[in-house]
Amino acid sequence: MPSHLTPRVREILSWYASEPPGVRANLARMMMTGALAGTGKFVILPVDQGFEHGPARSFAPNPAGYDPRYHFELAVEAGCNAYAAPLGQLSAGIDGFEGFPTILKLNNSDVLSKGEDPCPAVTGSVKDALRLGCAAIGFTIYPGSRARNTMYEEIRALIEEARAAGLPTVIWAYPRGSGLSKEGETAVDVVAYAAHIAAQLGAHMIKVKPPTAHLEVDAAKKVYTERKVPIGTLAERVRHVVQSCFGGRRIVIFSGGEAKEKSAILEEIRQINEGGGFGSIMGRNSFQRPKDEAIALLREVMAIYRG
Repeated sequence: MPSHLTPRVREILSWYASEPPGVRANLARMMMTGALAGTGKFVILPVDQGFEHGPARSFAPNPAGYDPRYHFELAVEAGCNAYAAPLGQLSAGIDGFEGFPTILKLNNSDVLSKGEDPCPAVTGSVKDALRLGCAAIGFTIYPGSRARNTMYEEIRALIEEARAAGLPTVIWAYPRGSGLSKEGETAVDVVAYAAHIAAQLGAHMIKVKPPTAHLEVDAAKKVYTERKVPIGTLAERVRHVVQSCFGGRRIVIFSGGEAKEKSAILEEIRQINEGGGFGSIMGRNSFQRPKDEAIALLREVMAIYRG
């Protein structure tokens, strides 16, 4: 390994010893970028909301966000580790930002059709990621959807192709579908299970929502109760989700969720950090604020993770 890597980054890379050098180099590239360089922690800016929720819902609160270049500027100026977006958004804004780590989101959904069992369309390729100089590919799975096996098979093929090209994979593991209640989508047993599925599929990094104390699956509920699994606080639930990803030997980061007050965001970050989470991927809570305010918030988040 290059001598410039910190002991923590070297330790994390050792968990991926079976991966080719290119994959580990790109993981190191993200871990050695930005304000958290060398700490093994992450703050990533994701901007796939225009595709997923529509442009007005995403960017009208801060119209600067309609311009794809704005998000590159925000990620770089705030000191993020990377920036994640769909193909069109990355392609339209990358000029002048070549070299900054990017994650190409390879599948996406829209909300114009409200199916009970979602299955995102594949909207980009590994070749696109290589052409754009990306550091990783990203992909969403919906455990709980009847279409989940299609997604699992798609991402396994994409991981194989990306690995051969030296690119790691980030899986957005979002439980959703007719197999789950709305409350169950963020239940701690379900989030831990979804994160574990992502790890089993070969994800190098896993993104989940902060879990609630709700228990969804009856068979799991019995085990959590009998074994007295600690899930009373968010920090305990985060620790359990990280543990569920090969005993903490996979990078697990947590989404920022819907826009909320700064104090609520920072308290959530403190709990994620206390629970051993590897960081956050924060979209609407950053890019929907004016740039100066967004940068200040992201830097406060990074300061918590830096310790």
